[in-house]
Amino acid sequence: MIIYHNPDCGTSRNTLGLIRNSGIEPHVIEYLKTPPSRDLLVQLIKRAGISPRGLLREKGTPYAELGLDDLALTDDALIDAMMEQPILINRPLVVSPLGVKLCRPSEAVLAILPAPQQGAFAKEDGEQVIDATGARVV
Repeated sequence: MIIYHNPDCGTSRNTLGLIRNSGIEPHVIEYLKTPPSRDLLVQLIKRAGISPRGLLREKGTPYAELGLDDLALTDDALIDAMMEQPILINRPLVVSPLGVKLCRPSEAVLAILPAPQQGAFAKEDGEQVIDATGARVV
């Protein structure tokens, strides 16, 4: 498994925690330091079943300043912007044998984990997500 991770992002840290709670140690790529190539980014977007606009991050980025809310922008233009400013790539993006997923909220990763949760897990804010038996708290 691979996680495109930002250690400054709570959602990304929670997602990484859920992966590790299943007994898997993923390959962690801090995508701000090591962004994916353009070809890989295009492939990840396609495999995740989302559009380039669906991967764009607005909060805490130059999204508005760059006019990326312009619906006339092409997918190529949006990908160009993400390549120039990797902070525009939303996170965490997780690659698993079961698929690729933008894991917002962090619990979305549960759908693509190939192993069950091994015990209780709570998000950083204290929200219980997994109980002591490894079952999802609903």
